[in-house]
Parts: sequence; structure tokens; C-alpha cells
Amino acid sequence: MALSRARADDIVRVARSPRRDCGSDAAFVREAVYATRDTRLHAAVVSSRGARHAVNEDGHSTLDGTAPLFVVADGVSSGALASRASGDLVQYLHAVLGHCEVDAAAIRRAVLRADREVARSIARRTDAPGAATLALCAAVDSAMSRWLVAWVGDCRAYRVRGTDHEPAELLTRDDTYRHLDEASPPGGSPDDPARMIGNGAVDAPNVRPVDLRGGDMLVLCSDGVHRHAEPSDIGRLLRERTPLARRCVRLVELVRSRGSHDDATVLVVLRSPPRRAGFARLVAIAALAAVAAGAIVGLAADSVAAPDLGTRGQPNIPQVER
Repeated sequence: MALSRARADDIVRVARSPRRDCGSDAAFVREAVYATRDTRLHAAVVSSRGARHAVNEDGHSTLDGTAPLFVVADGVSSGALASRASGDLVQYLHAVLGHCEVDAAAIRRAVLRADREVARSIARRTDAPGAATLALCAAVDSAMSRWLVAWVGDCRAYRVRGTDHEPAELLTRDDTYRHLDEASPPGGSPDDPARMIGNGAVDAPNVRPVDLRGGDMLVLCSDGVHRHAEPSDIGRLLRERTPLARRCVRLVELVRSRGSHDDATVLVVLRSPPRRAGFARLVAIAALAAVAAGAIVGLAADSVAAPDLGTRGQPNIPQVER
């Protein structure tokens, strides 16, 4: 079922923490709260540049809009303009899917068109090919209890149930040469992505339905995270009783401590239990004020310092946005 445009317009971004990043592009941290008459959705994204790259080659939703659509993309480092490929992919999907009825067919069409648009964007700048992988989730009802998850390549999506202590549930299956039973190219690995966006290497994007109960989370991440974090780690850290952005920071800190030198991005959406009445704006603003006051902590790409993420000052409390 698609989320109608009228219902999408009923979604309000109640509040959003200020973007926290630094001049070296070492990290980006943001949290936002969305609300409808039926429920409230918390979202947070953390993206950290790895030591391997001069710039972060991961792309992600920046939580600026009101559509319940979230994307993480990973530029393929062996290709050209990896950062542009991932950024253009995220921007295009938001431009198309953020203003239409979202169903499985619409997502597949948008991803296939994005393949061509990313290729054109790169071709305007270089003759070398470039591409990106992606994971996407979009709500398809006003209660934000039914979602579609889509992916191409080896970005992943997990579901973390809020009522148990089980490991995070992997919702995607990596489009690797091994999983697709295809031979990897000379010098490549069977675990490299065989499908990606921007080089014509995708013909049928993966899409599946997922339900979310109150307290459940959807997690999108790049391979810089999931190659160094077990599902049990993801479930444990994201169930902590701290602001959602802080939980994401903790997950990225964990993979750094385990030797991840790649760009690492995690985006989490948390569906709140049904509310008794109203939009509960004051609750949402208070939660984001807590994030701004102390939850956004220093996060560096390996040994690169990220001073702007520290606690040297108290950011302004975000205002209610309609």
C-alpha cells in the first residue's frame, strides 16, 4: 500500500538537532523527530569518514525533510567520483520518492532511473565509471507501522525489536558475487558487491515489506559498520537508554575500535508507541534539547580529531518546524 500524498503532507518534523560536523569531514551527527496524528518517529544519522579516504564517500539522508524516507549510500571506492556517486544517488531518490506515492513499483522505478542519472552525472566530469550501493526504507502508512526496505549492493538494513533482547535481524541479503553465484572479476573478491547504481549493473532492485511495532527500530548502514559489528552488537547498543544519536555514535565508535578504516554510516529510525493524544511537541523538543546539550560527542575518523562534535558549548535548542 502506498502512503498517499495527502497523508505524507500531514507529517510534521517536530524538531531537529543542529547539524554537527567539522571541517575535516570526519563526522556528521544529526537527530530529528517526526509526528503524525497516529504516532511519532525518531531518526538519527551518524557518518564518519575513514582513514582510507580524503573525503567521506558515504551518502545519507540529512533529516531535513518531512517525508518518511531514509537512504544510506556507499560510493564504490574502486570507481570514479565515489563521493559524488553516493551523494547524487541520495539526492535523486529524495527528489523523486519524497513527492509521490511510495510503493514497491515506485521504488524500483526510482532506483533504475537513479542508475542512469548517476551515470550521467559522473560522465559529465570524467570518462571513468563510478557507482554506489544503497539501502533505503520508506513508510507506507500514516501510522508508520508498515515499511518498504530496498537495497542494491552491500549496504544493509536491520530491524531491532524494542521488546526483546535478541540480536538485530538482518533484513537484506548482500548482492555479492558469492551470494549471486557469479564469478568475481580478476583481482576482486567473491564478497565484493556485484550490483550497484551508476554503472548499469542493476536490473531488479531488491524490495521487501517490513512491519514496525511501537519501540522497534530500522537500521540502515554501510559496510564500514556491518563488517565490524555483529547483529548482537547492533541490538545491544541501539537499545541503550540514551538519545538515539548517542546510540549511533556508540556503534560507530565500536567499529572504529575493531579496526574499521572505511567510511562508516548508520541511520536509525525508531517508531514510538502510540500516543494518547496530540503531537506531544514539548516532549520531542525536550528530547532534542538533551541531544544538543550532551549527547553529541567527539567522534573522529580513526586518529582524526573532530573538535566541533565536542562539548565545548551548548548549541541552541531547536525550534519547532512546520
